[in-house]
Amino acid sequence: MLDPVRAGSPAEAATGDTAFLQALLDAEAGLTRAQAATGAAPAEAARAVTEAARAGRLDVRSVALRARGGGNPVIPLVADLTEAVGEWGAYVHRGATSQDILDTAAMLVAARTLGLVLDALARSEQALAALAAAHRDTVMPGRTLTQHAVPTTFGLKAAGWRSLVLDARDRIERVRDGLPVQLGGAAGTLAAFADFGGGAEEAIGLPAAYARELGLAVPLLPWHVLRTPVADLAGVLAFTAGALGKIAADVLVLSRTEIAEVGEGTGGGSSAMPHKANPVRATLVASATRRAPHLAASLYGCLAAEDERPAGTWHAEWEPLRDLLRLVGGAAHHAAALAEGLRVDPAAMRTHLDATGGLLVAERLSVALTPLLGRARARDRLAELTARSRAEGRSLGELLAEQPESAGLDLAALTDPARATGCAGPLTDRALERR
Repeated sequence: MLDPVRAGSPAEAATGDTAFLQALLDAEAGLTRAQAATGAAPAEAARAVTEAARAGRLDVRSVALRARGGGNPVIPLVADLTEAVGEWGAYVHRGATSQDILDTAAMLVAARTLGLVLDALARSEQALAALAAAHRDTVMPGRTLTQHAVPTTFGLKAAGWRSLVLDARDRIERVRDGLPVQLGGAAGTLAAFADFGGGAEEAIGLPAAYARELGLAVPLLPWHVLRTPVADLAGVLAFTAGALGKIAADVLVLSRTEIAEVGEGTGGGSSAMPHKANPVRATLVASATRRAPHLAASLYGCLAAEDERPAGTWHAEWEPLRDLLRLVGGAAHHAAALAEGLRVDPAAMRTHLDATGGLLVAERLSVALTPLLGRARARDRLAELTARSRAEGRSLGELLAEQPESAGLDLAALTDPARATGCAGPLTDRALERR
């Protein structure tokens, strides 16, 4: 109820208790299948465990409550799964420790959720590419430090948003493709697997077989206290939230009543003011941007894990990681809808170009006057005329036309903001070439 960013989004379902329980069961079943593939368990055991490993057959609430006894949900889950497979119960969780299963399940949940995030980013990218192309030459005020600076184009702005989305996509794909299974046994030595499976040579190859069963990467070492995969997730998710947050921040500014250069396709209502159409999707994305860095910081704080398996440090990761996955998943979902429905008002942008009486082109005029007056005098002259423009309410072009040194200048061209966008068009074209 208090988290509309994720409520009803695909990421919410992919990270919920039932989804996580299924991932735990998938990890257990995958381990038995891997042992069967390497000759350490009968094929019948693998089939029985896989058949029984269905979240709908277990009581999530019961598992959660019984998890308090051992500090994690794997212990009661193993008991329930062992009972469910009957005669093949000896092959459930054989040689593993709880962290092997929970870490592997977390990687499965992360990989599945990141797939949903990538789907949403693809939607955003396509919508932003279309906006950038359609508005390649739509001129608007560039704003720096909250003030009008020089003209730019909405196409270049949208192309920049798209570039951030693609940056997030590329980073997510790299992290997702490297998410590893966890398999080390009680202290990360694979000792029990060697005892059960016929020796060290067979045991050291088991993580690769396990990874093949689950579609995850093969780790170089058991990573019980080497938390690089979780730190990588923290970083890429926080970056993605920030990248989407930049889009939201711009939309929130540009959709203000007094600016109204863009608007959400379907704004949200107000409980008290029927005239309002609030930029709700941008607001939700912006809220995710504020929260994500703190969740990522919690995960980075867990890197310093003591011994061969830590007390408390590992446990502290579970909720922040899930919250971060569902938060960014929800933000990506809303950002896609925002991009697809964004309305652009070129007329408002054109009106705002004239709001400062031509001051947006002062830099360009300074460049034009420099060969005639020298750099210092040109700057001083423009400063003087700019002050007069504000004080007298006259345009900069009008005042400059009265100056003798401007007689040979094409003031109509020099003072037209639409002709002062520099390389905005070619830069937009270049950005859109990226795939």
